[in-house]
Amino acid sequence: MNVWVEAARPRTLPAAVAPVLVGTAAADRVIVWRFVAALVVGLAIQVGVNYANDYFDGVAGVDTAERVGPRRAVASGLVAPPAMRNAMLAAFAVAAVAGLALGAAAGWQLVAVGALCFLAALGYSGGPRPYASAGLGEVFVFVFFGLVATLGAAYVQAETIPAAAVPAAVAMGLLAVALLVVNNLRDIPTDTAAGKRTLAVRLGDARTRVLYRGLLVAAPVAAVAVAAVAGSPAPLLALLAVPAAVPALRRVGAGAVGRDLIAALGATARFQLVFALLLAAGLVVA
Repeated sequence: MNVWVEAARPRTLPAAVAPVLVGTAAADRVIVWRFVAALVVGLAIQVGVNYANDYFDGVAGVDTAERVGPRRAVASGLVAPPAMRNAMLAAFAVAAVAGLALGAAAGWQLVAVGALCFLAALGYSGGPRPYASAGLGEVFVFVFFGLVATLGAAYVQAETIPAAAVPAAVAMGLLAVALLVVNNLRDIPTDTAAGKRTLAVRLGDARTRVLYRGLLVAAPVAAVAVAAVAGSPAPLLALLAVPAAVPALRRVGAGAVGRDLIAALGATARFQLVFALLLAAGLVVA
């Protein structure tokens, strides 16, 4: 696999696509170029965050040879730190260009929201006190890859926030957090050794598994709330995605560790994407 594609962590990209699909579907109109631009913003920020994490954890020595997840480009010597830093900035620049176009069309307040996204992305694993190491990474993911991404995608279409988009944004945030939680569950041993105090490290293995299962159960409950707010049973189509969550739930529940959790990460991403597609379809019908 191309090293830059690998460093972009394709398994995490549904976290960028899903909220844009759902937010757009919650609006009462669709302007195609705005949808494409919002998708570009979401994907570019996700890739930028992944490059930033690779860069900052690589230069800080957090990623080591003992890490059992997908290899990191900087830590493994495949990419020099300055090259990864430049790739990170390039990804954020792509997001900025698309975001400025949306700001010009739908309201310049979106530019301020975008600036907060960039600051949050850099602070996740960079700076003197990265908040991912303070156990706050899940808050960042819920807010920016759940609430902001979904509500922002709805806003650039409708230029207001539809009521049904709010519980839909909560559902997207819960599933985005689930991706991070299962990733950090896998990395508990190496993060502990490196002094990276993620929420999973703080909770411990057993309680992190309980949290993960709770997130995957809570997302369908949020879909019920979407149907109630929308005044239509159509968003309940998302419940048809529940069987797609079973492989990940079984693997995590059975105590999988290390590389066995990579499959759980992929299964979680697939569930998130299927859930989002069905929820979006339901919102369109509603």
